[in-house]
Amino acid sequence: MSRPSLIVLAGPTAGGKTATAIALARALDGEVVGADSVQVYRGFDIGSAKPRDSERGGVAHHLIDVLDPDEQIDAMSYAGLADRAIREIADRGRLPIVVGGTGLWLRALLRGLVDLPPVDPELRARLEAEAARIGSPALHERLTTVDRIGATAIHPNDALRVIRALEVFEQTGEALGELRARHALGAPRYPGMQFFVDPGTDVLRGRIDARTRSMIDGGFADEVRSLLARYPRSARAFGSVGYRQMVAFVEGEATLEETAQAITQATRVYARRQRTWFRSEPGFTGPVTAEAVLEGPLFAQASLLAPGRP
Repeated sequence: MSRPSLIVLAGPTAGGKTATAIALARALDGEVVGADSVQVYRGFDIGSAKPRDSERGGVAHHLIDVLDPDEQIDAMSYAGLADRAIREIADRGRLPIVVGGTGLWLRALLRGLVDLPPVDPELRARLEAEAARIGSPALHERLTTVDRIGATAIHPNDALRVIRALEVFEQTGEALGELRARHALGAPRYPGMQFFVDPGTDVLRGRIDARTRSMIDGGFADEVRSLLARYPRSARAFGSVGYRQMVAFVEGEATLEETAQAITQATRVYARRQRTWFRSEPGFTGPVTAEAVLEGPLFAQASLLAPGRP
């Protein structure tokens, strides 16, 4: 079965992807499909910069607010949900526009995932016990010695992904990052255009600083208190950038000013990792600014994908 054409907007957090996607959707008769591993969760709104209804401009959004925070989702599951949303959008005669910064999810959607060995329960238990004893950052440091590419894309506190990468190396003798990089050279699953949206370092730093303050002023702490009252602290989204630091504040481990600084710094680090990821992904045009996508030659090319265009 042939797959519909789509537009993908990816890049670092606070880079202007969401507003650009909404503007494109309004101009090209499209609908937005999210690719954000936190925005999929209900209630995780402020800290994930989830677009409010008033910001969506009447554009339909998919794969936002689709799971409770104690539910699990991985890249393969996301790709299946996105495939369905994209097909339904195309069947309505509209243009699917995928937007987000979760690199592995986008790779799963656009290229598929490399075939990896199943989890070995004994090996998994050993690594989990080691992580509990010495900490995930120590395991991440070990990962950098055997899988530099994979380690770059994984936060040191993301114990699940660190452990999985070490598992794959022990099981296969090959680095997960290299396996995925080779696999990414395969044929794309969808036709269309893929943009790596990045406003540049100085602009991005300013936007991250401003967004952190806006989140805090907008009730981020109250949102986290409400979520902690309803869902277990172990819910994966609580470990994401911004939420991890705000949980520490709510639990009395930091002042608000310390929390703001920690969120800003963690977001900058995350943005650097996203940039590294998307620079190496095949098929992306960029880095380009949001303005370049919305005007000139790039917009003209994107317009050819709109429904009803020749």
